[in-house]
Amino acid sequence: MKWVARFGSFFISFFSPLRGPGDDGGPTRLPLRPFLLPPCRYMGTLGSQVMCDNIPGLVNKQRQLCRQHPKVMQAIGGGMKDWIFECQHQFRSHRWNCNTTARDYSLFGRLPLRGSREVAFLYAISSAGVVYTLARACSQGELDSCSCDPTKKGSSWDEKGSFDWGGCSDHVEHAVRFSQTFVDAKDRKERDARALMNLHNNRAGRKAVKRFMTLECKCHGVSGSCSVRTCWLALADFRLTGDHLRRRYNSAVQVTVNQYGSGFTAAHTQFRHASKNDLVYLEDSPDYCIRDQESGSAGTAGRLCDRTSRGMDGCEVMCCGRGHDTARVSRTTKCECKFHWCCAVHCRDCHQQVDVHTCKSQT
Repeated sequence: MKWVARFGSFFISFFSPLRGPGDDGGPTRLPLRPFLLPPCRYMGTLGSQVMCDNIPGLVNKQRQLCRQHPKVMQAIGGGMKDWIFECQHQFRSHRWNCNTTARDYSLFGRLPLRGSREVAFLYAISSAGVVYTLARACSQGELDSCSCDPTKKGSSWDEKGSFDWGGCSDHVEHAVRFSQTFVDAKDRKERDARALMNLHNNRAGRKAVKRFMTLECKCHGVSGSCSVRTCWLALADFRLTGDHLRRRYNSAVQVTVNQYGSGFTAAHTQFRHASKNDLVYLEDSPDYCIRDQESGSAGTAGRLCDRTSRGMDGCEVMCCGRGHDTARVSRTTKCECKFHWCCAVHCRDCHQQVDVHTCKSQT
């Protein structure tokens, strides 16, 4: 998965302006450092070959695809920040929060070397993100190599009756095929235990996107009678995929490679075998309490915690027993909002003093 980290770092800096925390008034963004290449406006001068040759971590098959499909690569680069934010959302209350060491220039920071369940989630969410991004780019007409799903023609039916295919169905099958070819290329060459783990989790991520495809329809007929329906398949919100993969993370199966080196068996015989939808991992996770570059842990020093919670976000758990610091800060929120005809809502800015708790550093 080094291609994801390095490739993501390259594209986010290459195709996007560098953005710091709160530039758009939204949540704090993962800090990213610029790669040593010029921005997107110079892409025509550089050419796809120069661009692809300067992305570290790609194998020959990936470089070849990159040169052949520069617009696809640009779409993937633009979508990467969306699924890293989804990863951070899913683990916002976890010691490991999809961030590792700040000194690394990669999208996820330095990826942990061990085959932990966190790495399993990273591979799955990244693979899912590639599928989601490409399927959406196809249906929005951003790519020359694909458009709407051409197989959705004629008539079909569901539990409500018959309908005609119309509109623009998201071409998820094309996105799955490209993702499988590009994302899996490096691990298909290796074929060791870690490669098998990566390939399995990549597939689970792709399947998760397909799982939440929804049939959307528009009714036609007198007075909305819906005597005729026109329908299309659409991607669901990516949050559903993120939620699903987080649940799979919680129930991930620890595995070992079978005697033939072709698949997995459960590491503990009392547990079930892994299905194609499960996430699998090889090694136990570190505790992520302290900063450790070898394991990819950024530690929890300085992390926000909830003093009253007994869960993962509680100060006792989040801070690993090191204790926490408390500071009083002023926060501004909208309050006393009133609706004025027509059509505006006016609010006051209210200032509130709140206590903020952060984990102490290791002594």
